[in-house]
Order: sequence, then structure tokens, then C-alpha cells
Amino acid sequence: MPVLLLDLDGVLNPFAAVTCPDGYEERVLFEGEEPVRFCPRHGGWIRELAAVGDLSRATGWGANANELYLPLLGVEPLPFIRFPPIPFEPELKVPAIDAMAGDRPAVWIDDNHTAAGRRWAAARTAPTLLVPIHPAKGWTRADVDQVLECVLTTCRTSR
Repeated sequence: MPVLLLDLDGVLNPFAAVTCPDGYEERVLFEGEEPVRFCPRHGGWIRELAAVGDLSRATGWGANANELYLPLLGVEPLPFIRFPPIPFEPELKVPAIDAMAGDRPAVWIDDNHTAAGRRWAAARTAPTLLVPIHPAKGWTRADVDQVLECVLTTCRTSR
């Protein structure tokens, strides 16, 4: 099965939007910080992806996403990739993502694909799709459909 990697901030939580986008709710999860945004329909989309690939979270939230954020979406805990302690430079995600993906097809959904991430994707022999998300807009159904199309065609036929 392909590896599916899902970021949180900027993807599920459109933090860069000036106001809370339609269809999203806000909740303060960390005392003294801005509220996070969440869209309840994302729970179903996450379950769709988990049914077609090995879905892991690729976010600096670590275990906090399983404990605090995913319950807002009605989603069971997901495996997550361990990154350096936050704050860290976004390109430091690449070594951990490379280790997780190995030689399997991979889809990486993130709002901050760096030059290092694009080089990694281009150099892989396994099918690899980077799905860029605008951090003010967040994850859309079109993004989900793009991933499903990749998984059901390119990623499956590569074996």
C-alpha cells in the first residue's frame, strides 16, 4: 500500500486565514495561544484515505494531534512521524519522511513543501505526489480526490 502523509497546521488547520473559514470551527487547545481551526467533514476524508493507504500524520504536533486535535474530527489516533522538537525548519521533515516511505509509493499533503522536499520527490523511483495546500484555504475535497486518483491509478499500477 502507498504511504499517505498528512500535515496538520495549514492543511487541516488553515491558520493563515484572516477569519475562520466557512465550514470550520475554532477551539482553544493551548492556553494563551490562538485557537485552532477544524472542519468536522475532514474526519470522513481522513477515513477515506486510511482505507486506501498507510496514513500517517506528518506534523510537528506529535502525540498532541492524537490526543487533542483528531478527537475534534471523530478520528481514531493515527501513526505519526517523529520530527525534531518544534520549532524546526520545514526541510527537516524530509529525512523522517524518506525513512517512513522507503521504496513505497508516497503522497505527501502539506502547506509548506520545501525545495528539499521537491528534490526528494523528484529523485524517488517510486511514484510520489506532493499535494500543496494553501494555509489560508486548508484541505479541500479536490485535494482528497487528487490523492485518491493517484492512489487508485499511479500508485497501484507501479507494482
